[in-house]
Amino acid sequence: MNIAVYCSAKDIIPEEYLQLGDTLGKWIAENGHTLVYGAATGGLMSRVSNAARNAGGKVIGVVPRRIIEAGRLAHNCSKIYKLVNMSRRKQKMRDLADCFVCLPGSYGTLDEMFDVIASGTVNEHRKPIYILNYKGFYEGIRIQTVHMKELQFLPVQEHYVPVFVETMDELTQLLTENKN
Repeated sequence: MNIAVYCSAKDIIPEEYLQLGDTLGKWIAENGHTLVYGAATGGLMSRVSNAARNAGGKVIGVVPRRIIEAGRLAHNCSKIYKLVNMSRRKQKMRDLADCFVCLPGSYGTLDEMFDVIASGTVNEHRKPIYILNYKGFYEGIRIQTVHMKELQFLPVQEHYVPVFVETMDELTQLLTENKN
C-alpha cells in the first residue's frame, strides 16, 4: 500500500513530535508499505523518510521546483517525481497514494490535508485520510468541524469523513485493518 504522509519540515519542534516520524516511517517499511511524501529535508519529513529507508522500505518523493531551488531536496528516495509547483505535487501525491496520514505540521500540511478532504468530498477519490491528533494537535480542526455541522455548513452525515486518531498505535491499527 502507498501511504502518503503529510507533516512538518521544521527542525525546531519538540523531539517527541520528531519521534512520531521515526515510528511511522519504520512501521511503513516493516509492514511492506511504500512511503509517499514531499521529498524535502527537515523535521518530520526527514525523520519519516529516513526511518522508512533505514528499515529497508521504498520511499517515493514528490517535490516541487521551489524546494529543489532552495537546496532542500531529499536524497533518500527510491523514486522521485519533480514537479513544477505545489498544486501539481498535491495532485501527484493524491494519485499515487492509497491512503493519507497527517502528522503534526504547519500551513503546508493543513493545505494538503484540506485538499484531500475537499477532493474526497466531491468524489474525486475514496481514499481514507487519518489525522494524528497527537496530544490534541488537531483538536481545533475537530472542534471547527463540529461547529460547521451545527450551523449546517457541513452535512451531519458526511459521505467522506477524515478519521482522527489520538495515538500512533491507533493509527497503525487502522492502517493494518484498511490495507488495500
